[in-house]
Amino acid sequence: MRKLMVITAILSILISCSQKGPNQVEQRIDRIENGLIEFKSPAEMLQPSSERLANPMMLTERMGHYNVPGVSIAVINDDRIEWAKAYGTMDVNSGAPVTTETIFEAASTSKFITSAMALHFVEKGLIELDRNVNEYLKSWKVPDNEFTKEEKVTLRRILTHRAGIPTTNFDYDEDLGIPTLVDVLSGSPPAENKPAIPVWMPGSQWQYSNVAYDIIQLLLEDVTGKPFQQIADELVFEPLGMTNSTFVYPLDAKKQKREAMPHDAKGISREPAMHETAFAHGNLTTTPTDLAKFSLEIIRAYQGKSEKILSQSTATQLFHKECEIDQKAIPLPFFQGLGVFLMGEGKDLVFTHPGENYPGFISWLMGWPERSTAAVIMTNGAQGFMLAMEIVSAINLEYNRTL
Repeated sequence: MRKLMVITAILSILISCSQKGPNQVEQRIDRIENGLIEFKSPAEMLQPSSERLANPMMLTERMGHYNVPGVSIAVINDDRIEWAKAYGTMDVNSGAPVTTETIFEAASTSKFITSAMALHFVEKGLIELDRNVNEYLKSWKVPDNEFTKEEKVTLRRILTHRAGIPTTNFDYDEDLGIPTLVDVLSGSPPAENKPAIPVWMPGSQWQYSNVAYDIIQLLLEDVTGKPFQQIADELVFEPLGMTNSTFVYPLDAKKQKREAMPHDAKGISREPAMHETAFAHGNLTTTPTDLAKFSLEIIRAYQGKSEKILSQSTATQLFHKECEIDQKAIPLPFFQGLGVFLMGEGKDLVFTHPGENYPGFISWLMGWPERSTAAVIMTNGAQGFMLAMEIVSAINLEYNRTL
């Protein structure tokens, strides 16, 4: 009996201690929240200098520095979403707090999901990566011109921004109505963007293109006979439980209550400026937790643990370095994968896709597939780009540099 009482007393002490002190995850969050560092170059993000490490700053302090009202973060570690946390306000006008259920614009991070959807149908044999996309397109075709005489626009070239399609914005004449997807691709009124027509020979050079990814939207719709959003629901969102994610905009009434508003560089609340028909390049609205669910699934596919969307061989192909990107175009040592940017080798292999939507949304997703770690940061401030990089840097130091 006395022995049982001693054991009970010891267990009580241990439980009491565990309740009083923060657990390991809470300690990690605290170190990240208080361990942001300012760097002058994006190249310092994953390799900050010891001098800068000696002067850490608080996350909330950096939010104020950049006039970013709200931040939401999700972190993957050890084959699971280890934590998610939100900071600040959805809209400075209302003062409503950001929560982990607050919905942000993913901007060009959307391309990561679009690319995985396309590769799924490549894997199923419905599309070939290196075949002329006009062989699959029905509603509209890429017009032939002097640049397509010898080389054609293919899915691989679109995914790797080497299809010869120009960079463009998505303005349109509101007096004439909302342009259809075909209007956008052809650059026809009411659309006022450059058309998705090659302006140099496909395969000849790298040039980031948003409208090229909207060719993928039409390609998938024509091949499957289903709307792009339905494909995303059936293939990605529903199987992964991404209940806060959609490519359709405006959001439904229920989601609008949790929709963050964009803020300009001065921190002034603005109205969203999302396109209503061209989805694939940057129209995803979601939460960091949902994006983390997707990232975790792709990491697990890469490791041969899951095939809900892609097989291991296709996930490996997704993370294959197709070409090096000139640092004059992007000031980071990026390689282009099939829909994501890549850095490093082996344990330090990194996949990433940042995003920026006017007038004030920033998204940054970065993962280490060999380490089973990843981070998703979303902000509702136009100056959130560097802030997100500072957060990624702190997460990398906490989870990867210590291994």
